[in-house]
Amino acid sequence: MPPPRSTRPTQRDIAELAGVSITTVSHVVNGTRAVAPETRAAVLAAVEQTGYTGDVIARSLVTGGTRSIGVAISLLANPYFAVLMQTIEREAASAGYTVLLSDTHDTVDTEQAIVRALRARRVEGLLLTPVPGDGPVVSELVSLGIPTVLVDRVATRNDVDQVGVENIQSTSALTEHLASLGHRRIGLISGTNGLATSEERTLGYRLGLGRAGLAWNPDLVVPGHSEQVGGAAAFAALLAKPEPPTAVVVANDAMMVGVLREARRRRIRIGEDIAVVGYDETEWADLVDPPLTTMAQPIGDIGRQAVRLLLARINDPQRAPETVRLPPVLRHRQSCGCDLVHSER
Repeated sequence: MPPPRSTRPTQRDIAELAGVSITTVSHVVNGTRAVAPETRAAVLAAVEQTGYTGDVIARSLVTGGTRSIGVAISLLANPYFAVLMQTIEREAASAGYTVLLSDTHDTVDTEQAIVRALRARRVEGLLLTPVPGDGPVVSELVSLGIPTVLVDRVATRNDVDQVGVENIQSTSALTEHLASLGHRRIGLISGTNGLATSEERTLGYRLGLGRAGLAWNPDLVVPGHSEQVGGAAAFAALLAKPEPPTAVVVANDAMMVGVLREARRRRIRIGEDIAVVGYDETEWADLVDPPLTTMAQPIGDIGRQAVRLLLARINDPQRAPETVRLPPVLRHRQSCGCDLVHSER
């Protein structure tokens, strides 16, 4: 008989009711070893009969789903992911799902380990910001048919759902704006090599130069590796050129922090001694002096769209993969050297 209602069922109770060992129950619940079909059926029947609620994975074996999704992102490399996660959790909760978050640290080994851990928790789908390079994780998820949406970093593939921002035309617009102010030597602090976002923003910078009638000069492009220290070093390298740029496009907000710190260390006046514009938008962008001109990613929209795509994939695994590109918004302030603060456009 099942245990009294006053007693919380345990795996031992399930084992006794099914006539198997606790180890066998563990293997069924965690999927750690193949179990004979009739044995697995007996364990699942015992789980259902006891009303066992101590293990979300065990419940999922009976109900067919954990009502949870996994999120694997690099928290350190992407400061705005706090806003992204808040949006993802709200959107998921409104659909009755919980969210399990793990940090990839932007390394292949960690990404592989946490994706496997999330899969072991029987999440129904994954939101993943892939690490730089062509790692095996995305291909493995696709081949296994695990509902997956790539977030923020859109890959050059068409077999998986993806949500990101438009990078090329927007970075071109930043570059063209600097050129319209009379700048002829415009530098770029680019992001991490191997990231599609870095490559697209570099392409946008080149496009903007061409549209402004300026020649491409690779000497004015210095990688900042999408981090603060790298941004500071890249800014210093540009300033050390025999003919330094009079304006700089900074390809993400982490590197912008490094640029601002290096400028303060050198007592360089942003917006006066040199014009600076950036990609991304932090909550302090309009609080620094001068306020920063940026291309602001629609982080909330990215999070909401990612969850909706994932739930659509969970509900219909055969639907055609989608790639969604959302337009950023120009926040026109004074770091570009303009005297007036313009409204969004």
